[in-house]
Amino acid sequence: MKLKNIVTIILIIFGLYFISTFRDHNFKRAIDACVAGSQKLEKPMTLQEAKRFCEDKIKDKN
Repeated sequence: MKLKNIVTIILIIFGLYFISTFRDHNFKRAIDACVAGSQKLEKPMTLQEAKRFCEDKIKDKN
């Protein structure tokens, strides 16, 4: 029974690490997609302006 508890705890820790790693990855992909979309606007922004704008908008939604 003790071994089963230890394995469960290890799997939970591994799962939390896995989720936290991909959360950052998904955020970066969302920023990249937003920056790519902003280049198609009528008044295109510079790369830095678009990145700052997208980060603000995505953080506001969370």
